[in-house]
Amino acid sequence: MSGLIGKKIGMTSIFDENGKNIPCTVIQAGPCVITQVRTKEIDGYEALQLGFDDKKTANKAVTGHAKKAGVAAMRKVVEFKGFDGDHKLGDSITVEHFAEGEFVDISGTSKGKGFQGVVKRHGFGGVGQATHGQHNRLRAPGSIGAASYPARVFKGMRMAGRMGGDTVKLENLRVLKVVADKNLLVVKGCVPGHNNSYVIIQK
Repeated sequence: MSGLIGKKIGMTSIFDENGKNIPCTVIQAGPCVITQVRTKEIDGYEALQLGFDDKKTANKAVTGHAKKAGVAAMRKVVEFKGFDGDHKLGDSITVEHFAEGEFVDISGTSKGKGFQGVVKRHGFGGVGQATHGQHNRLRAPGSIGAASYPARVFKGMRMAGRMGGDTVKLENLRVLKVVADKNLLVVKGCVPGHNNSYVIIQK
């Protein structure tokens, strides 16, 4: 799947031709520079390695790799398969790679929420009625194991723990608008991650 690397700007809403208010996300998509061209003869597969967002400081390995393409070191580097046409090292791919009305898949890292209990993390109901002295059991997980057999807690038991910070992929988000002069892509709905986080857009 071909695509681009982008940065989530934030959410807004626009009106369609019927006057319906549609929530959408604004993404700065590219321009991305081709930092490496993978070929079947050398690498065993065909792909383009794209870089996005200049990096101020980098080690010699990263700097040397980017120097071959004639660009500065990049903060985010991702490989994409399925690009049509002839692309060369150092070429730039812009947001015009997408068209209004088509559907894309967007993946990113969800917001980290820290250590959370079972009610927020797994949707437990808690104690509905605080009766019979239930003063501190309203959001407790309850029993987590069986009796003397098997005498252990099964793996995968839904319990409290760290929540968020996962790689999330949303599929079939419709492209509402492409603003080529500002490298902006407006897609319908929400996109995982906080503002200014990197996202990968595929089609």
